[in-house]
Amino acid sequence: MDSVDPDGSGLQEALPPPPPVLPPDVVPVKLEEPVKKKPARLPMARRGTGTKGQKIPLLTNHFKVNVTNMEGQFYHYSVALLYEDGRPVEAKGVGRKVLDKVQQTYSSELSGKEFAYDGEKSLFTIGQLPLNKHEFTVVLEEVTSARNNGNASPDAQGSPNDTDRKRMRRPYNSKTFIVQINFAAKIPMQAIASALKGVETESSQEALRVLDIILRQHAAKQGCLLVRQSFFHNDPKNFVDLGGGVLGCRGFHSSFRTTQGGLSLNIDVSTTMIIQPGPVVDFLIKNQNARDPFSLDWVKAKRVLKNLRIKVSPTNQEYKITGLSERNCKDQLYALHCRFQLKQKGDAEPLEITVYDYFVNHRNIELRYSGDLPCINVGKPKRPTYIPLELCTLVSLQRYTKALTNLQRASLVEKSRQKPQERMGVLSHSLKTSRYDEEPLLRSCGLSISNSFTQVDGRVLQAPKLKVGNGDDLFARNGRWNFNNKKLVQPSKIERWAVVNFSARCDVRRLVNDLLRCAEAKGIPIEDPLAVIEENRQMSRAPAIVRVEKMFEELQPKLRDAPKFLLCVLPERKNCDVYGPWKRKNLAEFGIVTQCMAPQKLNDQYLTNLLLKINAKLGGLNSLLSIEHSPSIPMVSKVPTMILGMDVSHGSPGQSDIPSIAAVVSSRHWPLISRYRASVRTQSPRVEMIDSLYKRVSDTKDDGIMREALLDFYVSSGKRKPDQIIIFRDGVSESQFNQVLNIELDQIIEACKFLDEKWNPKFVVIVAQKNHHTKFFQPNGPENVPPGTIIDNKVGHPKNYDFYLCAHAGMIGTTRPTHYHVLLDQVGFQADDLQELVHSLSYVYQRSTTAISVVAPVCYAHLAATQMSSFMKFEDTSETSSSRGGMTAAGPAPVPALPTLTPNVANSMFFC
Repeated sequence: MDSVDPDGSGLQEALPPPPPVLPPDVVPVKLEEPVKKKPARLPMARRGTGTKGQKIPLLTNHFKVNVTNMEGQFYHYSVALLYEDGRPVEAKGVGRKVLDKVQQTYSSELSGKEFAYDGEKSLFTIGQLPLNKHEFTVVLEEVTSARNNGNASPDAQGSPNDTDRKRMRRPYNSKTFIVQINFAAKIPMQAIASALKGVETESSQEALRVLDIILRQHAAKQGCLLVRQSFFHNDPKNFVDLGGGVLGCRGFHSSFRTTQGGLSLNIDVSTTMIIQPGPVVDFLIKNQNARDPFSLDWVKAKRVLKNLRIKVSPTNQEYKITGLSERNCKDQLYALHCRFQLKQKGDAEPLEITVYDYFVNHRNIELRYSGDLPCINVGKPKRPTYIPLELCTLVSLQRYTKALTNLQRASLVEKSRQKPQERMGVLSHSLKTSRYDEEPLLRSCGLSISNSFTQVDGRVLQAPKLKVGNGDDLFARNGRWNFNNKKLVQPSKIERWAVVNFSARCDVRRLVNDLLRCAEAKGIPIEDPLAVIEENRQMSRAPAIVRVEKMFEELQPKLRDAPKFLLCVLPERKNCDVYGPWKRKNLAEFGIVTQCMAPQKLNDQYLTNLLLKINAKLGGLNSLLSIEHSPSIPMVSKVPTMILGMDVSHGSPGQSDIPSIAAVVSSRHWPLISRYRASVRTQSPRVEMIDSLYKRVSDTKDDGIMREALLDFYVSSGKRKPDQIIIFRDGVSESQFNQVLNIELDQIIEACKFLDEKWNPKFVVIVAQKNHHTKFFQPNGPENVPPGTIIDNKVGHPKNYDFYLCAHAGMIGTTRPTHYHVLLDQVGFQADDLQELVHSLSYVYQRSTTAISVVAPVCYAHLAATQMSSFMKFEDTSETSSSRGGMTAAGPAPVPALPTLTPNVANSMFFC
């Protein structure tokens, strides 16, 4: 059959063969349209700056940087370090020594170029190296086991000494390394100019990273301990004793920042914790608060000493501790597995010798007390190298990464405080002594750093007016107020309550009388307690859970029905062992609101603060903003608006496998912005993004946090859905902003859609950062900046919408402002209205009578996470798990869930 000429062109082609017929049981696959990927949200640009408030001149710890060589190029090279046999070098700290040796030995082959080396796998130069690929061999003398997995001795059998060296007939402590340097990328310095215009690219981030690496290397050459961009000199003048063998070490943070005013160097005082240097035995005695070396707990000692670096006398050789011997020095054979033997003259049998005999009789070293104590092992577990304890000294500047005790933390805070003028003096001195103008790489970049603090313009916002009981106004002065002769705005009745006393010191009768009197003065209706239960003193040494169970056994017969409220007097501090089990029993099992106290001084101020917490937990309100009472909050009072505070808290440093805890607090009873509830969940360790905001488990069920919050808002706000949701997110760095905007916000939108497909609330997303290094100072006075000081010029981001706010009065030390980043604003706030809302939210914190440093919803999220984490004493499994992050051979370990709160406390401010 001829083919048809469909277009009349006269060109005819044969028809294609017919498609094969499908077997009857095959269903044709329907091609689905490719899903269109929605564009990622990016942080919004600044819409303008605020104008309200009294202007105030300020100084900031940013030092202006001029760059004259914007036409230059950074060349990025990847570095591979290998041993002679081709094995990669994995030990940390060796790299800088090896690269220094490369630079000394092969300077001419590298055209005399200076490096900026990050200590790991990246190296940067200004201008190109002669070749794209270089390979060098270097020999390092005295590469100690401290930097080489505790394995400097080739046979890992004995301590380094002249006899050992002769016996091995080779240089004991030299190592050969192969260094491969390969070209990776070019980074134009022009990228810094782009970043200053607000155009941030990968190149601009890399260029600034190179500048920061130059600072790190400059500090490393001076022998500093490096902790990210903070540098710590080995100077005892900078050390303060925190107790327990831990020292606070004062140093400096230095980093380059792009700002509205150009490139600046941000320098601040920084503190880290280090191990007390000196004899190992002195550290252990302090660490365990022991009387002498013979009363030490060696299981604890082994845990705390692992991986610390020591110097061994008399050779001064440096090692890393891998463990302790199982036996005491007098009984421990010199080499447990290798059976190191000393040969006798003639044909006599070799001697097996103890560590003690070896050091005393063959090395002629006097040992005063080590004979009856374990030895330090600096070898490998199967090939140990034992050294008597008293010959070992801890090297200085070793970080202490375990969690601090409450006493150590309090000591650190107290001893690291600096008044503003003192801090300015220290920073000026630091800039001079750092001698950055002598750093050849910075000079090659054409960088010059001003030695004067940058001047900025601040504005002091007026404190919001507060409403208290009887319609009275309350005016905050210097960010503080009190309830003297004032009543609470919405007192809640304290009824059906009892007191339980775990403390032997507290006079409970006096406490109850004073509390009744104080409550009456504040307008709180209060009944006499139904019962006062004293703990049996014989129980005070029992485990905390047993004490709590026993207290409830004694409580129940004395009360016919469950109480509505329990006041709990704790022994010693609030953070005692009883606190977590007590809270869990009350909130998760019985649904009883409870307030814990551990009074040092029982006065009216203490009792007032206690009553503020009790009133908030029982559903009352202590004070309100006048604009909330009216209600007349711009953009918030006219349209149903929910405010969220979101935070994730992680285990303490050194607790790598403890689940992280995500907390979201949400406002309720719109148009109020002073009442909140909290939802708390566990999630995988060290994960910062909240993964349980939306958790669809079926077509009809969502178990996520947001569903709880949205339904509560609807019920408590007169059956209104929030048309606006303002999110305050705490604890994320700038590198995570896009995840907040695209992962967390997407979950919140999904949760809204799951409840109502047609519902499209508008969002405002604001990140609150406390962990930064920008400080502000008054040029003409020793005081901190006044509360309400806001700065949105010169030191802000070149393009993005951010501002600094010091809402609180800094009474001690130097005020740390909160850095707010507005990532998204679909509501359309004016700069002044948004800044005043943020300022006002620092005055609605029901627990205190002061403005706080960050908005109340964020503080409440901290509190909720901390309180719920006390329910579960997670054991850190990092010692036994096969890798960090809770991984097991079968995959990620399941994260234990928190207990569910009973409904009557779940919607209360139980965390207050």
